[in-house]
Amino acid sequence: MRLEMGHIFIKDIQFAAESGIKDGVLSVSADALRAVVLEDEKLKDVSFDIARPGESVRITPVKDVIEPRVKVEGRGGVFPGVIAKVDTVGSGKTYALKGMAVVTAGKIVGFQEGIIDMTGPGADYTPFSKTLNLVMVCEPQEGLKQHDYEAAVRFAGFRVAAYLGQLAKELTPDEVKVYETCTIKEGLARYPDLPRVAYVQMLQSQGLLHDTYVYGVDAKKILPTILDPTETMDGAIVSGNCVSACDKNPTYVHQNNPVVEDLFAQHGKTLNFVCQIITNENVYLADKMRSSDWTAKLCKMLDLDGVIVSQEGFGNPDTDLIMNCKKIEAEGVKTVIITDEYAGRDGKSQSLADADAAADAVVTGGNANQVIILPKMDKVIGTLDYVTKIAGASEETLRADGSLEVELQVITGSTNETGFTRLSAR
Repeated sequence: MRLEMGHIFIKDIQFAAESGIKDGVLSVSADALRAVVLEDEKLKDVSFDIARPGESVRITPVKDVIEPRVKVEGRGGVFPGVIAKVDTVGSGKTYALKGMAVVTAGKIVGFQEGIIDMTGPGADYTPFSKTLNLVMVCEPQEGLKQHDYEAAVRFAGFRVAAYLGQLAKELTPDEVKVYETCTIKEGLARYPDLPRVAYVQMLQSQGLLHDTYVYGVDAKKILPTILDPTETMDGAIVSGNCVSACDKNPTYVHQNNPVVEDLFAQHGKTLNFVCQIITNENVYLADKMRSSDWTAKLCKMLDLDGVIVSQEGFGNPDTDLIMNCKKIEAEGVKTVIITDEYAGRDGKSQSLADADAAADAVVTGGNANQVIILPKMDKVIGTLDYVTKIAGASEETLRADGSLEVELQVITGSTNETGFTRLSAR
């Protein structure tokens, strides 16, 4: 497949009577966006705000982060199977609004949404302190159940991102990048001496608001399968989960997965980037065994020389990670895993809930239990009502001076397991 990505750099966001993009400034009509959000009768109200890098602003509780995009040429549309009709994406031409994001927020679960600080020490740990953020705080109708609230906010965020992306459809991109993969046969002929490498991405799919969607299908319902990596870049995978903020993959991360980007950068030079294999993370042992068996089988069938495996989450999914690693290694395929650690506040506890000698090549996104003090911000978008309930916080989190004593676990993207973060050790 061949995907042409056009980047339109956004320098500022402003509220205006009409929506549009001119000279890098995104003007948005709050009334127009409100109408887009409130298409869903499950939502009672929505408020919008803008958070810019360097401002004394805290956003919480954060649900998802989404990059606005629009399909300009080729099959399908943005967020296929969710917003657009089900059609295979990954080819043609897509435009993205770079340097900005749509951030959805609200008290959906409370204990597993996160914090984005736009300045201060917390800003150093989240990639989304560097983006211009259009924040939407959604209020549900009375009595709406949590899973219905989550779905309503999820779809509202995608609708807003699609609306903003559409504003760029007739523009000329500031930058164009081309991503192209070959068929299996073409790759063997074109790169006979390069190692054949694939990316195995584990998707959070444990249910109970721990879900990821592939072409609109809940990932816990899939068997491991093969994607062209340009499909992921074109919005085939979206987030639908409320897991610990530090290592969840917001939709923005799926759209800009750094493992995919880095493998493309080396494709045809030091390696042959064969494909992306997606697999799920399961609750029951039999399901873990089935998915890891299938993943290893696909790696063997594709005659791969090496794979990179990334997980999402911690604890229970550590077992899926190690099963994948040891079974792929047993097939003679070299494996590198990307994870993060929960090693205790003193760093002395076992980092993963599972381990195996085969997992001898590891990249870590850091220790999520590390304690940090977040100073009081001048402005909060959302609410601090749940700040002591977020995973990684405690009843002593909110201090008398308004600062927060928390673990990195509360910061959105701080220990992300695709490497979409600043922390790393090898």
